[in-house]
Amino acid sequence: MFSYVARQAILDTNQNLFSYELLFRDGKGNCFPDISPDEATSKILTNNHLNFGLDEITGGKPAFINFHEDTLLNRFPTSLDPTKVVIEILETVRLSSALVEACTQIKTLGYKIALDDHDFDPKWDLLLPFIDIIKVDIETCEYQAMLDNIDKFKQAGVKLVAERIETHEQFEQYKRLGFDYFQGYFFARPEVIRQKKLPTSKLSLIELISASASTNFDFQLINKIIERDVSLSYKLLRFINSPLINKNTQIKSLIHALNYMGEVEVKKFIALLALANLGDEKSSELIHLSLIRAKFCEMLLYAHDLSNNSPKGFLLGLFSLLDALLDQTMDQVVEKLPLSPDLKSTLCGEKNTLQQYLSLVRAYEMGHWIAIKDLCKALKLDGNISQHFYHEAIKWGSAMQQIATR
Repeated sequence: MFSYVARQAILDTNQNLFSYELLFRDGKGNCFPDISPDEATSKILTNNHLNFGLDEITGGKPAFINFHEDTLLNRFPTSLDPTKVVIEILETVRLSSALVEACTQIKTLGYKIALDDHDFDPKWDLLLPFIDIIKVDIETCEYQAMLDNIDKFKQAGVKLVAERIETHEQFEQYKRLGFDYFQGYFFARPEVIRQKKLPTSKLSLIELISASASTNFDFQLINKIIERDVSLSYKLLRFINSPLINKNTQIKSLIHALNYMGEVEVKKFIALLALANLGDEKSSELIHLSLIRAKFCEMLLYAHDLSNNSPKGFLLGLFSLLDALLDQTMDQVVEKLPLSPDLKSTLCGEKNTLQQYLSLVRAYEMGHWIAIKDLCKALKLDGNISQHFYHEAIKWGSAMQQIATR
């Protein structure tokens, strides 16, 4: 049985990754039409946890997983590692003595429990002794109810997650209010009001990424970009002097260094630079998201027998969040990039086939299953294959991030 899995990041007050919420659908019967929520949870967890483990999806971070009434009453969560999951109780469950008993046992076994879409209705206080986290949808919960109740939960040691945070202003507002964690795509939007001037080093880095993803890798072009930026030249020489790269060879010039390293190591060096420097003031999850998009779009184009254009797919995904990374409008950013006209227009929002690839990965990020189905149909792509690509892109992005932080 094939399963569809999406994930959404939950960040802390410093915009560091805290965990992921996992969204599941069954590929055969539940990807788009509804089936029993309990059946979906059971199938998906069995498939994903037993077949390849949650770590491959979450990168070792805790996974928030929705549990419905029957799965809770049947103690299904206890088949999972309590250090790797947060049991998320949906607002649709019925309060009962049986539910309290289930929560008591689940809590005793070391699991953390969260209430989803909490509205601060006093009826939920029955579960308060077992609750570690509450999630509040800022679009549906009354603001005054938050103001009146937050202190009670803070005093009880309960952490608060603000859901549907879509702007930096909302993030700052709810952080001041006392929320501990934030879910939404605010971190993937530019703060263009700052009107930051893009540093020369970052412009050079963007050019390096573009050149390294080209079908025809040009050492001379890479050399020209690096040699005009002192900081990049220094970082290259420091990188090549690593014992893992260079044992005892005396490097005489930048081009000598590049040729000595070879194409694979040069591309690794550039990727490391991108991860470490392009978004140095941003959430690491934004870099991770860019990497996932890059690999996903690359594989999509390759699957369509457009092998000559797979670097274009890589660039499309990688650069799709540059406006947020650099706090500029996408129009401003692409002016500075040596990209093909169709790639530039796609990044700026033009509707075309390339835009559909980007829309597909966004749909996966949001767990928009109907959109995934429609886009796969439009692109003549098997849904199971697209889900496989998404899984592979997540694993590749995680591996790249680990290399950069070692």
